[in-house]
This record gives sequence, structure tokens and C-alpha cells, in this order.
Amino acid sequence: MRTDSRGPSRAGPPRRSDTGRPQRALTPAARPAAHPRPQDWFAEQLLLVLSGRRPVHALLGHARAVAYDQLVRLAPGAPLRPSPGERCEPALRAVGVCRPGPGVIEAFARIAVGDRTRALAFRLERTPTGRWMCCAIELDTVA
Repeated sequence: MRTDSRGPSRAGPPRRSDTGRPQRALTPAARPAAHPRPQDWFAEQLLLVLSGRRPVHALLGHARAVAYDQLVRLAPGAPLRPSPGERCEPALRAVGVCRPGPGVIEAFARIAVGDRTRALAFRLERTPTGRWMCCAIELDTVA
């Protein structure tokens, strides 16, 4: 170790004098979401209702009459519930989106149910107050 008027030398780069950590830009995927995207939130809620883990009326204020009626018809059969003997819960795999116009989202979700993959499509429209409402729901048909 060398000693001079500046004190002992150290191997390696000079030490930082500030106490903060270096700042790095967060990528969009790494940024914490203050609010989930509407299509993600609705996909998760629809999955919960159609798998029988949440009652239909949980979406009463979030769906227009036609979409709510579709849910009422679909939900009793819990079409996204795992088959008897399957131990895994349904899982949301991906959500895709198309924006055909301002204030309109047409989305699809891929849902894993056991060893099967199911498809769910839904349409969201923004109300004048800024809330998103589900206006239509379609679930793939099982042969």
C-alpha cells in the first residue's frame, strides 16, 4: 500500500462521495402501475366470475345490461372452472387489445385451465364520466 499526502491508496475505482444510488430509467414493464390497464382489470374480473370464484353481481356496476345478461347466462356453468381432478386454478396468460376508435377497447384474453387454453373476448366503452364499462362478452365454444 502506498502512502502519500492524500492517504493510503486503494485498489479499484475511486469511491463515490454522494450517498444516493445511481438513477436508472425504468422501462414501461418495470414501472409500478398506479392503476391497471382497463383491459387487464376486466380480464381478471371476468376470469373470476366465469370460474365461479366471484359472483356475477360483482360486475353489476361495471357492465351494461347486454353484457351483464351474457354473464348471467354464462356464469352458472362456470365455464372456466377446472375439470374434476385438475388441481390448478385458471390463470390469465395474456391480454391483447385493439382500439377501433376513441373511448373503445376490444380485448381478448388467453386463459389456461389445466392443460387447455381458452379464449375470452370483450368490448369496453368509456362513459362520459371516464369510467370503463363492459359492453359485450364472448367465450370460445367447447366442442
